[in-house]
Amino acid sequence: LGAVLDAREHVGAEAEKWRRAESFFARFSRDVRLAAPRPVRTGASTAAAWLGRNATPADAFPLLEFSRFGSGTGYEAARRLGYRLNERHEVELWVWPGLDTVPGAVPARYRVLGGVREFELRYLGPGLTWANTWPAVATDPPIPLGVQVRLVLATGEEIVRTFALKS
Repeated sequence: LGAVLDAREHVGAEAEKWRRAESFFARFSRDVRLAAPRPVRTGASTAAAWLGRNATPADAFPLLEFSRFGSGTGYEAARRLGYRLNERHEVELWVWPGLDTVPGAVPARYRVLGGVREFELRYLGPGLTWANTWPAVATDPPIPLGVQVRLVLATGEEIVRTFALKS
């Protein structure tokens, strides 16, 4: 009976881990499908519509930051979003109050997936080559053709998903 209960607990924990990962990918997919080719104004400067950086959990900025259209359902407005891996091994979603912000505007941060050892992004350019940053060169379009997400969970599993974008 003990072995059956242990197996049941293990299966339940595994199912919950994969449910959380799938929930993250569903959110990420919805956000990048709504990516907007619109740069944002932050006072006297502007930021690119899609900004993919090399960042570590110790950095104070997102790995990916982009403009996103509203969902069309009326409850999600156009805004600026960001994703990063924090020092607690959690993928965070950063949400700014709107597209254009005042200098020093602080985004709300939400934990969207815990137990992540590595979080990497790559971007597909017009020459169908992958780059680790976006824009990779000055002539790149505002939004890449695709984005590839690579997660390594704390338990060692590696997940790679690729998303096509409307650029």
